[in-house]
Amino acid sequence: MTKVAFIRFAQHSLKFSLYLLWKLPSAWLAGVRVKQLKEESCITVVPYRWLSQNPFRSTYFACLSMAAEMSTGLLAIMYTQAASPKQVSMLVTGMEATFLKKATGKTWFTCEDGVAISNAIDEAIMSGEGVTFTAVSTGKSQDGTVIATFAITWSFKAKA
Repeated sequence: MTKVAFIRFAQHSLKFSLYLLWKLPSAWLAGVRVKQLKEESCITVVPYRWLSQNPFRSTYFACLSMAAEMSTGLLAIMYTQAASPKQVSMLVTGMEATFLKKATGKTWFTCEDGVAISNAIDEAIMSGEGVTFTAVSTGKSQDGTVIATFAITWSFKAKA
C-alpha cells in the first residue's frame, strides 16, 4: 500500500473504525480516533467518557497511552508498508510517560516524528539490523494545555 493510499484509509472514518474494531477493539471501545495523518505527523484523539474514565474523574492512563501509541504507530505502519519490496517488522520496546494535568475532556495526541521514523525504517532496511527509534507524542486538551507526553520506543527490522 502506498503512503497516499494508507493516509486515505486511516482518515476514512468508517473503514478505519471497522479496522480498529477488528484489530484493536479496546482502542475502538475507548473512542480513540484518527483526526489527521500526514507524512510528517499524526493526530489522534481520545474522549473522556464512561468507557475511558478512571475513579478520579479523568481519562484512564491506559486510554491516553493507546491514543499516544497510535499517533506514533500509524506513522510507523505507513512507512513500513511503503517500504516495499522489503517487509519490515515493528514492535514497541519501551514507553515513558509524563502526566501533567488531569484529562477531563477530549485529549489530542500529536506526533511530529514522521520523517525521523521513515529514516529509522530506511536504516533498518539498508543495514539489515534492528533499529530503535523513540517517537514523542504530546497530548493536549482543547484549550492547548499539555496533559501528558509519551516517549514510545519502536524497534524496526527488515525481514529476510
